[in-house]
Amino acid sequence: MPSRDLEARMWAEACDMLDRADRIHRQFFRVARSPERRPAWEPPIDIYETEREVLIVVALPGVEPERVEIVIDSDALIIRGDRRMPVASDAPVIRRLEIPHGRFERRIELPAVHLDIARKEMAHGCLWLNLLKS
Repeated sequence: MPSRDLEARMWAEACDMLDRADRIHRQFFRVARSPERRPAWEPPIDIYETEREVLIVVALPGVEPERVEIVIDSDALIIRGDRRMPVASDAPVIRRLEIPHGRFERRIELPAVHLDIARKEMAHGCLWLNLLKS
């Protein structure tokens, strides 16, 4: 394989990886556009579906269960809440800030069947939802 072809392929792969990283960053760390109480970020999710249920796992590190609201709205599940900064001091020096904070909201399109929330649990930094099909 000529070295120019290899170089072009490596460059294309690197650009593709940067594009994917940028999309992921924008998806999870979207900055609010106004001072209103709009969501500032969307938590990542995993969705598993069986014949009888839908299991949704939402990554919410450091979010207290009482700060999470779950609503089924016709064809979507909406999970919203707030993650506060875990710092007790008034003026901390931030060395690194990678876990998003502030208002969050995630809208998840649901299958076209009636679903009921059978179980909701916060464990290991994740919200676990079991939705039963009826």
